[in-house]
Amino acid sequence: MGLFTFIKNAGEKLFGKKEAQAAPAPAAQKAPDPAAANRAAADAILGYIKTQNLETIGITVTFDGATGTVKVAGSVPDQETKEKIVLCCGNVEGVEHVEEEILVEHVEPEAEFYTVEKGDNLSKISKMHYGDPNKYMAIFEANKPMLKHPDKIYPGQMLRIPRLS
Repeated sequence: MGLFTFIKNAGEKLFGKKEAQAAPAPAAQKAPDPAAANRAAADAILGYIKTQNLETIGITVTFDGATGTVKVAGSVPDQETKEKIVLCCGNVEGVEHVEEEILVEHVEPEAEFYTVEKGDNLSKISKMHYGDPNKYMAIFEANKPMLKHPDKIYPGQMLRIPRLS
């Protein structure tokens, strides 16, 4: 099991404020059902994972809006898929922690994770990690399909930095 920390105010906007927090409404309004909001947020995250066409077996997602924690479990064929699922869960606005219990069929060395800072681009990140800015496509490819274009990264986003052979 792994626990990963993300920047809560950065990421995909998959759900509105009602789904992202379990705080009660003012007394004049009917309080939202925190359990229903958490289920809706978990469903939105699971739907996002499915849109990435990642091979999974029995993936389940739960969300606790009070703590900003996603719990994800299931099975995947390889380490890369596991890491991409963790990133799908954590790079969501309102998520601060991801607890994973994902079984991997073919265990491989883990990739490094990097949180994008203001002014970063993939070439700069590539130079930091590989010593060569021209290897940025390795980072882009390692983060597809979540990344659609090498120039579309944002501060607070967490990326996979694969080991190069």
